[in-house]
Amino acid sequence: MASLCNSTQKMPIPSDDVKKGIDIEEKDENGETQDLHERTGVSVTRSFITVGILTFMYLVITMATFTVAGAMPYMQAAFKIDDSKSGLINLVFTASSALFGLIYGYLGDRWSRKHIVCIRMALWSAIIIGLSFVPNENFTAFLLVNGLVGAVELSFKITAPSIIADLCVGDRRSRALFCYCVIAFIGSGLGYIVGSKVASAASGDWRWAFRISPALGMIGVLLILVFVKEPTRGATGGNNSKPPSSKTWTSDLKQLRKNRSFLFCTLGMMSVNFVAGAIGFHAPTFLKRARDAIEPCQTEVCDYNDSLIFGGVMITAGICGVVSGAEIAKIYRKTNPRADPIVCASGLFISAIFLFLAIFMGNISLVATYVFLFFGILCLTLNCSVEADIRLYVVPAASRSTAEAIFMIGADLLGEAGSAYFIGLISDRINLQNPDSDLWKFRSLQYALMVCPFIVAIGGGFFLASARFIEEDRKKAQTESEDCVLQEVTVAPPLN
Repeated sequence: MASLCNSTQKMPIPSDDVKKGIDIEEKDENGETQDLHERTGVSVTRSFITVGILTFMYLVITMATFTVAGAMPYMQAAFKIDDSKSGLINLVFTASSALFGLIYGYLGDRWSRKHIVCIRMALWSAIIIGLSFVPNENFTAFLLVNGLVGAVELSFKITAPSIIADLCVGDRRSRALFCYCVIAFIGSGLGYIVGSKVASAASGDWRWAFRISPALGMIGVLLILVFVKEPTRGATGGNNSKPPSSKTWTSDLKQLRKNRSFLFCTLGMMSVNFVAGAIGFHAPTFLKRARDAIEPCQTEVCDYNDSLIFGGVMITAGICGVVSGAEIAKIYRKTNPRADPIVCASGLFISAIFLFLAIFMGNISLVATYVFLFFGILCLTLNCSVEADIRLYVVPAASRSTAEAIFMIGADLLGEAGSAYFIGLISDRINLQNPDSDLWKFRSLQYALMVCPFIVAIGGGFFLASARFIEEDRKKAQTESEDCVLQEVTVAPPLN
């Protein structure tokens, strides 16, 4: 552990409480140790502004991602693709982003995170503009360009949480992560709405739906350049040092490989992301086909409001789920130190029941389908801010970006990447039995989506397994930071 402290930047003088091993985060919440913002080098006001700007950028990113799903009926008609080929969009997007995950993790632990975010998000905006000019006759070009979007976008998702972790501790960190996670559901709902309504207003031209988020992205880049000051790396964990050169990247990977609670949480989120990717991508098409099965569409593309309604369900259920999960975990944590993974597991088990009912009720009652979808998504999202908090407190500060990269590879590449394609492939195979029937088109997608509730339940089992090791791994991460504090002495950087 001493190798973590071989840095040119010195440390603040450790207090007696630190030497005794008292939890720095808990003491900071009570105001009994040195001021948090003196250690981070960022003032209180600048900290709030930074979290707000990063949250806004995450809103823009998620909105752009789910614009594809909202515009999918129009894109299927324009590109003349079936369910499995439409699922390729999500597969290429997620797989290409995950392939760059370890590179971004390495850079995020060693280079300026502010500069990484600015450069990548400017490039992200430019690529999406180019995506909106791909002709309908070239679906392959769309796949490749959209893959570039995913590859560039991941750099933000990896670096932003580590910046928030270095600005906040304890309940402050939980609240910041809560806001960060909630905005993702608002963005996803807006993506469905923008994708469907803008394409509809443009007479079915899906391209216009992709020309809104780049402008917002560039506004976010300007805000980061002007207002954001990167905090001292690892300051909230008692480690004000820059990543030591003697601590190699392979040692980071070996350390994370032995972190069982981190690995089980990643496996749990693989299941969650698989289902979220499949449901989020195919839900608008599923709901449209449910209506077609009851009242067949007479035109090539029917302008239903299901994307708008589903977007509203996503926003409301996501916010309620994240709020409920954070509060339940906060209360339960007072009596059970393993509360976080138990709350995540319980939410997934209940979500599996509601998702099954929502898919089953498809063409029987759309009202019941929306109600069950609401509660299914609500329970699925109970773990969002809670699980993000787990990943931060069981991993040492100097390895957080690498851990986030590994998480993205596992949860996205092995979880979300192939889910939409896998469900679409099953749907197409079933549909071959009666391809001319609107009812059978609905049934094929319905039967394919029935896989999701079972995978959600498996994810709950992984979170239960992580509860077995959560206390041990958290203490190890905290001890590593405290050992670094005892090694060196310095004056904290000035507030800005």
